[in-house]
Amino acid sequence: MTARRWTLVAVIFGSASVFLESSVTAIALPQIGRDLSSRWLGTLEGQSYVYYAYLLALSSLLILAGSLADHHGRRRMFLVGLIGFAATSALCGLAPNMELLVAARILQGASGAILVPGSLSIITASFSGEQQGRAFGIWAGASAGTTILGPVVGGILVTYVSWRAVFFITIPLIAVATWATIKHVPETRDEEASGRFDVPGAVIVALAVGGLTFGAIRGQAQEWSGVLPYISLAIGASAAIAFPFMMRKSESPTVPLDLFRSRNFTVANISTLLVYGAIYVVVQFVALFSVNVLGYTEVGYGIATIPMSIFLALFSARFGVLGDRYGPRIFMTLGPGLMGLGLLWLTRIPAASRPWQADVSRPASLVPPSDYVTDFLPAMVLFGLGLMVMVAPLTATVMRSVPVRHSGVASAFNNAISRVGPQLGGALIFIAVSATFYSALAGEVPRLDVDAPAVREEISPLNPPATDSGRVRQAAANASTKSFHVAMAIAAAMCFAGAAVNGLGVANPEARREDTPVASEAAS
Repeated sequence: MTARRWTLVAVIFGSASVFLESSVTAIALPQIGRDLSSRWLGTLEGQSYVYYAYLLALSSLLILAGSLADHHGRRRMFLVGLIGFAATSALCGLAPNMELLVAARILQGASGAILVPGSLSIITASFSGEQQGRAFGIWAGASAGTTILGPVVGGILVTYVSWRAVFFITIPLIAVATWATIKHVPETRDEEASGRFDVPGAVIVALAVGGLTFGAIRGQAQEWSGVLPYISLAIGASAAIAFPFMMRKSESPTVPLDLFRSRNFTVANISTLLVYGAIYVVVQFVALFSVNVLGYTEVGYGIATIPMSIFLALFSARFGVLGDRYGPRIFMTLGPGLMGLGLLWLTRIPAASRPWQADVSRPASLVPPSDYVTDFLPAMVLFGLGLMVMVAPLTATVMRSVPVRHSGVASAFNNAISRVGPQLGGALIFIAVSATFYSALAGEVPRLDVDAPAVREEISPLNPPATDSGRVRQAAANASTKSFHVAMAIAAAMCFAGAAVNGLGVANPEARREDTPVASEAAS
């Protein structure tokens, strides 16, 4: 293979490892809770920290890592991330107790924060024209595909190997990426960098992203009953408000405000907040509903969601080229629209939909039931087609709307937005889901005090109730189904809003003459 192809292999394997670990771990949490002891953490609390500590560290440090890559060399920082991710993945797989696993997950997320913006900035600096569009498409297809295929991989590994295998699976990918980076990836950096690093700016960005993300996560976990989520959200919001003022005063800002003079950069990040918020919320809620309420096996759920990723994996590169040839606006509008239609289809699924109880040891069980074909498959296909159409053009639009010298921080900012969106969107949807669930449950079982703490401990949305009462279990399933419909309707509205933002705001290449000098420099 040529050096450019090995460069693409390196960045795909590196970033795909990060996305895979963000989705594959969820399916291992039940086994982790049973196998690992803990001195200071409860089982559910520890499981939550194992999942969210990674995402919090990743989202909080993305922009800082992107700025470091631009300043100190994208290849150098990418190698640091690769080595760090392999080492921390091994620590996770070898963790003897819950506390050390949580600590290792924090370090793993920090290493992942270096890899994601580095991968996109290396593509931006190494490719141009239609080759760049195709490279963005291949990267997007591989990365998003591994994220969505995570439940399939995780279900098989947890069921037939061990939960520890979900942390070791990325090490071979990292090894190939490290070799390819050392041998074939050229070094690039921001040649206009002053050599000074904006430490206060990096801190304020981490506080803004981390505060908003942790506040939303903690608020959902505590059902918004404590003060800590509100304090965290207040810190995050205050830091976000202070951010532009600090960037304006800094001689070498972590995030140059000139980036936002580009119309496409600003619009694409607004749509990312909306659409990616819907994507990750959908992955979470569909998993909970299909497994806990309908009765899908983990393997069955994983296979059932393959259509969400197969189109993206096979044809994303093609749409990267088409977006480059015809302009991204039509694809960035059509894609979220199709995704929204797919989510609206999910609002019709009944509580009695027959589950797909797939088991690889029973070949006959791998044939899907008819209810999957009518209830789930059309939604998965529409959602997958929307992803295929949208992802590569959106990624290319973000990266091409800024100068190459700022590609690292631009990629990091967009990825941070894509992480904050799910947490804030998830918090909004969680409130709506909880209210709908307990209201519906009270209607089905009038004598049940749904506001009592003991009842809410035993019966929660999208989870099987801890009771032997058949009536209560059926009522909880019906209430969970209604709350799931509400979640999908809100997520669909977010997709439609993202489509509208892109349709009205994105400028195709021929319109870039009206853009600011930043966008013109990127176009040239």
